[in-house]
Amino acid sequence: MSSIKRKIGIDARVLMNGNFSGIPEFTLELLENLFKIDSVNEYVLFYNSYFEISNVINDLANKYHNVAICQSKVPNKIYNYFNQKLFKYPKIDVASGVDFFYMPNINFASLSQKSKKIITVHDLSFLRYPEFFSLRNHCYYKMINVKKFLKNFDKIIAVSENTKDDIVDLCGISEEIIEVIYSGVNENYKIIDKCDFKLKSIKDKYKLADNIILYLGTIEPRKNIDGIIQAFDLLMKNIEFKDYQLILAGGSGWKNKEIYKIWKKSKNKDKIKFLGFVPNEDKIYLYNSASLFVYPSFYEGFGFPPLEALTCGIPVVTSNISSLPEILQKTATLINPYNIPELSRAMGLILKNKQTNENAIMISNQVKSVYNWQKTAEKYLKVFNN
Repeated sequence: MSSIKRKIGIDARVLMNGNFSGIPEFTLELLENLFKIDSVNEYVLFYNSYFEISNVINDLANKYHNVAICQSKVPNKIYNYFNQKLFKYPKIDVASGVDFFYMPNINFASLSQKSKKIITVHDLSFLRYPEFFSLRNHCYYKMINVKKFLKNFDKIIAVSENTKDDIVDLCGISEEIIEVIYSGVNENYKIIDKCDFKLKSIKDKYKLADNIILYLGTIEPRKNIDGIIQAFDLLMKNIEFKDYQLILAGGSGWKNKEIYKIWKKSKNKDKIKFLGFVPNEDKIYLYNSASLFVYPSFYEGFGFPPLEALTCGIPVVTSNISSLPEILQKTATLINPYNIPELSRAMGLILKNKQTNENAIMISNQVKSVYNWQKTAEKYLKVFNN
């Protein structure tokens, strides 16, 4: 570890959200693990809000002696307007008084030429598959001007080789400044004893059947949820699976009206249940309640939910495209997400041939070993110290 003390600015605005999943969850996990292993560097968390400070950011600053806060009182919408129209003020690295600045995701930001700049890119789905996004999303990324924006950074961290390839292909960025660092999986995800009282209480809370097929993620077209519903309908033609329930858990995304139309037309509508947003503390029990996890997404930059399901000992059916084969390798069953009969057959085969507990434990330990947040934080720290 370097003995040179640096002052590192971090864009913590993504932690202003109350619902922690996706990028906010990634950011919090990374920062927690980074601060645990680094007592040399100073960190300044940049945050803007007219109102009082975020509890999450405040907790981080109170917990670690080398973490401070730089709070701007400029409301978020006004801040974004200044960046959109002027792109000159405020310079958040200058305001934070740091040697270099790290952004955990693509966001409105005005940075000076004085400091070194590093950013994590999770995916470029909005460029690769624009048809899956709303007009509002397109306007947001167009105002940021992502291709030009990324060229301002000295170092880009991609969460997968697939994302790295997209950055090079879609943005014309030299691969020499891109480094791939895999994210971790929260250590709380694990295999739970089927007699666990909390497991039963979660089943009661969400009114789950004894046998469930689970999807957990945002309810939006890119996740191929209409394909899951259609594959489930095919599966239900086999009387062997008549007692199964399809659970679709996750917050509402964009352009999802068609998904609900397909659900309402389903002959098995009464066996399909939307749970809405599920808090993190319930997810581990939801995974452990499932017989199978399905995630036939059309595009993923990384793919947390399949990994989380695997660490809970649940077999996974997912897509054979984008980053998913790279991240999951031989731990999951890979299918063509555009082939509904293939998806349905894979679901049926897994439900018939239930994996042994020993195999589930082996896969769970394998995933935890590869996708470990401490290892991730160590690699980020190495980048920061170079």
